[in-house]
Amino acid sequence: MPTRRQWLRRLGGGLGVGLTGLAGCASAPRVSDRRSFDPLAPTSLDDRASTQFRGGLRNRGYVDRTVPDEVELDWSMPVNRGDHTAAKSTPVSTPDGEVVIAGDTGEIRRVRPDGEVRWTASVDQTARGIHGTPAIANGQVYVGAYDGALYAFDLSTGRREWRTKLGDAIGSSPVYHNGHCYIAVEYADPSGSVAAVDASSGAVQWIDYWPTDHPHSTVALARDAGRLVVGANDGVCYAWSFPDLERVWTVQTEGAIKGPVAVHDGLAIFGSWDDRVYALDLADGSEVWSFTADRDVMSGPAVAHGHVYVGSHDSRLYALDAASGTERWRFDTGGWLIGSVTATPDHVLVGSYDTRFYAVDAESGEEAWHATGRGHATSAALVTDEAVYYAERATEEQTGNLYRLVSAE
Repeated sequence: MPTRRQWLRRLGGGLGVGLTGLAGCASAPRVSDRRSFDPLAPTSLDDRASTQFRGGLRNRGYVDRTVPDEVELDWSMPVNRGDHTAAKSTPVSTPDGEVVIAGDTGEIRRVRPDGEVRWTASVDQTARGIHGTPAIANGQVYVGAYDGALYAFDLSTGRREWRTKLGDAIGSSPVYHNGHCYIAVEYADPSGSVAAVDASSGAVQWIDYWPTDHPHSTVALARDAGRLVVGANDGVCYAWSFPDLERVWTVQTEGAIKGPVAVHDGLAIFGSWDDRVYALDLADGSEVWSFTADRDVMSGPAVAHGHVYVGSHDSRLYALDAASGTERWRFDTGGWLIGSVTATPDHVLVGSYDTRFYAVDAESGEEAWHATGRGHATSAALVTDEAVYYAERATEEQTGNLYRLVSAE
């Protein structure tokens, strides 16, 4: 028998947001018809975020900064306590060079380069706290949490500005564009949605209850291709047109899509728990290429230098040709690679379950250096002019830390 949500979805045919606004948990917001929402309408808010997960709308994971030839630990601090098998929040930089880090404790901290905590804020407590990475715009910090709400905190003071309940859990990161945060939302049915929220007030501008299972993946927005895409635990990659936000295509894989989707050169690139990396044509969802690893692919790919760099549960980092999917090199570690990969002009950075965080030569695939922590390194890297930051998830024996690495020269 269909669930209440499935019945409502069938009744509404997915065409009217007014109807689908009734679906989901009891607190799911009612919203107006999506035709009244113009994502590109002029706004007094920032056009783009100063910083957000994966470096921007496309989730390509590339940063145009160099990393040191050798590193040493400057300082570390505990930020994560749970052992839930999911990648943890990535540290992000503020416009004036400090760092904001969210943890699965439900706390968000603003930290100075010397390790002093300027302020600490918190979401309404849940067992899993925060896994998504904050976005910073308009002097605010936007982040989703496992209580199903999207939050805004004042960047200067940590004061909570607003909280909008969207569902039962949010494990993804908000994507900010032109005064709105786009976020994937999970429900206990299981099912899911994607929403656009006004960044100044927290008001829901658009929501579509399309995914049939938890969308833990972070959305990507390809302005040139006119697409918004996201993956979900049902193994489906979903695509909407942008800016009109009409449903345009779906592609079914044989495993959950847990990591973020990267968009590059007209392609949507992502990994699946069916052991494969996919590149789909953004126009119609047709498969351009796929690559098969030896285990699940949960890692968020980085795209740079004409390559796709992606990790796998088989403990390897792969470099694939971005146009064809042909393997160029592989790098072996001692544990799962589930976090997102970061590419720089000369290196590829990735954390492993073997407690190490690696810098690998982007051209040759040879190790440049590694730093050893104490937990499972699962966040992406934040690379600044002075340091490299990353975070790890806890183990049964140890809490997970935030690390600051600096040049050892």
